[in-house]
Amino acid sequence: MCEINQTQVAQIRLLGFRGLAKFKTLLFIVFLLTYLIILGGNLLIIILVTTVDHLKIPMFFFLKHLATADVLLTTSVVPMMLDIIFIEEGRLSFVGCITQLHAFGIFGFVQCFLIAVMSYDRYLAVCKPLHYASLMSPRVCLQLVFGSWFLVSMLISSEIMVVVQFNFCGINYIDNFFCDFGPVVELSTSDTSSLMLQDFVISIFLIFCPFTFIILTYMYIFFTILRTSSAYGRRKAFSTCSSHLTTVCIYYGTLITVYMVPTDASTASMNKYRSLLYTVVTPLMNPIIYSLRNQEIRKALLKFVTKLKTDSFHF
Repeated sequence: MCEINQTQVAQIRLLGFRGLAKFKTLLFIVFLLTYLIILGGNLLIIILVTTVDHLKIPMFFFLKHLATADVLLTTSVVPMMLDIIFIEEGRLSFVGCITQLHAFGIFGFVQCFLIAVMSYDRYLAVCKPLHYASLMSPRVCLQLVFGSWFLVSMLISSEIMVVVQFNFCGINYIDNFFCDFGPVVELSTSDTSSLMLQDFVISIFLIFCPFTFIILTYMYIFFTILRTSSAYGRRKAFSTCSSHLTTVCIYYGTLITVYMVPTDASTASMNKYRSLLYTVVTPLMNPIIYSLRNQEIRKALLKFVTKLKTDSFHF
């Protein structure tokens, strides 16, 4: 319960980019264009993988779900961010803030598992090619994806259930452009030590365990490539992993930059700028990586565009 001279927080104020108010028009245009590119690029991947027959293989099935997570992640944050830039401050109901926090957590951290599943797929393709079709059947692919979404949803929801039981009294503003976990918890007037311990344990499971699994799979892949006798075989094996390995480096490099860099009271406001890395930059890079570095995607895109031109000509 709140004290007599305090009121329960019913609305959250998001301060956004107050220090950059004079650049708001430029920021609005840049982030709007970036958001449209993210939507266009990732939706194009989803459409291609869904409609083009030769892309209906496990690697691209997982890529489709990664693209879906990117679209949902940016959509849960960027439209609100654009509104904040335009009016220089955002307001959300407390329920709306918690809802955004919940959605952001699921769509952001499910990517850890999806990227780990993709590394397992690459491990099977390179290290066990003769058994790949049986080990990575459509049923197994569906189970891996469903399991990733289900586990992340359950773990994030368990944290949110604890957060909503806390008291939020008095201060109701966040120096950020969305309801991130740290700033929201800092608003609470309750003892959050148990939640922080729970968050640490869950973070190990959501971030450290998938990352360790990815490192182990790529160690096996690396040694398998080294044992390959022909130079062509080594190049082909490496090319099957290059796009995914680039995604791993960008995604976990972003997480390390945001969560592992020490901050204090004087630099905490910089977190919102670092948050742009995983809310905007990473979702923007994934379609670029797979479009430019993947021959199958480029062929499918060319085929898709050609079909559209042909259909429009006949119409």
